[in-house]
Amino acid sequence: MSEMVANRPQTIVYIDGFNFYYGAIKGTHYKWLNLEALCQRLLSGDNIVKIRYFTARVDARDDDPQLASRQGTYLRVLATMPLVEIHYGHFVTRPVRLPRAKPQPGESPTVEVLRTEEKGSDVNLATYLLLDACKNSCDTAVVFSNDSDLAQAFDVAQSEMGIRVGIFNPHLRRHRSRRLQELGCLFYRQVPKRALELSQLPDTVHDLIGPIRKPEGW
Repeated sequence: MSEMVANRPQTIVYIDGFNFYYGAIKGTHYKWLNLEALCQRLLSGDNIVKIRYFTARVDARDDDPQLASRQGTYLRVLATMPLVEIHYGHFVTRPVRLPRAKPQPGESPTVEVLRTEEKGSDVNLATYLLLDACKNSCDTAVVFSNDSDLAQAFDVAQSEMGIRVGIFNPHLRRHRSRRLQELGCLFYRQVPKRALELSQLPDTVHDLIGPIRKPEGW
């Protein structure tokens, strides 16, 4: 390792995939995102040694039969990126009873619905961050998430293990986490839309199997 690289922060990036998607990507034309290019653009002064991406595989839905196929295409693209390592959680679907918004006379005030929740990504992210800190795999951890459930892990990494933690909030400014902001992290910033725009993949990417084409509508 050259002296110039050695003097730069040795950084591992942790991306909470669904928090990032729903905060910065959904409803935009930035879905075909090059995670390596984005991280290198936002952290140009760091030596990024790994990008850990935490997600779960989705199932096709009646209203979106291509959902799983599109996600699989993107995960295949991520697998071509040398710095990216994918960690999987899972989905749990269970019936829950919720209050009706406008109950009518004679109706039950509640209704049973199926709720699907993504499980494991936040725990996996916190676990790997602390494991990397214990193994001295980095001196800086940069997290893309606005999940305040991660605050304890960030605090331990900083106060007990001497790891600097920076946070990119994928959500709008009005959705800032006060708890994360109060941790005294290295930084707490929004994800700039311009960086997403400039970090898009070419329409076709190749792996050992063959071409991987950008899904229609992305």
